[in-house]
Amino acid sequence: MSDEVLVVASKVKKYIKDKSDMNTAGNVPAVISEKIRAMCDQAIEAARRDGRKTVKDRDFDGVGPATGSAESA
Repeated sequence: MSDEVLVVASKVKKYIKDKSDMNTAGNVPAVISEKIRAMCDQAIEAARRDGRKTVKDRDFDGVGPATGSAESA
């Protein structure tokens, strides 16, 4: 399993800043990437169940991010 960041950190930070005027901790892009990997894994399994070799947008229906422990601020 890769620990490569799958999101553009500057875009995530800008979105959060523009939306809320809050800063973003440095580990947020890595956490988001973990959730994206879990969602993709679920979508891959949905495509396999349908006998396809192509993951489609519909494979993400009902797929939610992996739940992790939430820290209090």
